[in-house]
Amino acid sequence: MSEQAVVYTILIGFLITVLLSPIFIPFLRKLKFGQSIREEGPKSHQKKTGTPTMGGIMILVSIIITTLLMAMRYAEISVEIYLLLLVTVGFGILGFLDDYIKVAMKRNLGLTSKQKLLGQIIIAIIFYLIYQKSGLPTTIEIPIIDYSISLGWFYFLFVLFWLVGFSNAVNLTDGLDGLLSGTAAIAFGAYAILAWNQEQYDVAIFSVAVVGAVLGFLVFNAHPAKVFMGDTGSLALGGAIATVAILTKLELLLVIVGGVFVIETLSVILQVISFKTTGKRIFRMSPLHHHYELVGWSEWRVVVTFWSVGLLFAALGIYIEVWL
Repeated sequence: MSEQAVVYTILIGFLITVLLSPIFIPFLRKLKFGQSIREEGPKSHQKKTGTPTMGGIMILVSIIITTLLMAMRYAEISVEIYLLLLVTVGFGILGFLDDYIKVAMKRNLGLTSKQKLLGQIIIAIIFYLIYQKSGLPTTIEIPIIDYSISLGWFYFLFVLFWLVGFSNAVNLTDGLDGLLSGTAAIAFGAYAILAWNQEQYDVAIFSVAVVGAVLGFLVFNAHPAKVFMGDTGSLALGGAIATVAILTKLELLLVIVGGVFVIETLSVILQVISFKTTGKRIFRMSPLHHHYELVGWSEWRVVVTFWSVGLLFAALGIYIEVWL
């Protein structure tokens, strides 16, 4: 796989999303698939009510087409490709159901937490069964010390936790215009480099395809956003990045490369624990990006800052794995 293939993959992923958007966004608007904004959220977000959502469908279409085309051309349609698309599409469908219930059935919370969790667990089980039957390793590499631990059947529990945990972590990060599009592009870009370094070109192609797709989406999702990806996109991207980490055997490194997602999730956990135990809040609002909005930062400043932090985390992850 050459550098030329990487460029072509990004361009194709980017162009598919960009070309789909002017067609799909008016279609979503015509169907009145507009975002409902929570009343308890920042008041500045109320003006976003009605902005078309479920734009993650465009991201999914771009990822699927680009990955299959470029894998056939420069690598192969391997079991890893099937696993990546299984999780991405599976979580995307789950997110679509959640979005559809919100916008079409006018139930602001969409699927219940139990329904969503059950769907995530079922997809994770199917993934693991195929993974195990394919004879793929059940080891985990410890970053920095270059040591691997074989978990045996306990690896199933780890996979379950990783897929569910990161799909939800990425979902929590999707709260500001362009925030997730940018941080996802950075994280997948880092794993594309790591997969390339391992000569796992099929996983690298998928990762690069995602980068192109989300950058194309960012053209229309940057502030002020003309479309939101919704849970259709965020759950799919979360499941996908966790799967990439599993297939490259760099699962734990995702805590660093996806540091923004981890911090956002921790801010929610700490907020809930603090409020339930002391009756006090640590942050003005969680996830963390809303806290900075409420202390006076502009939305664009928050997004660019989080992008920058994400870039530093990604660079640190690459440094640890490749050069340390």
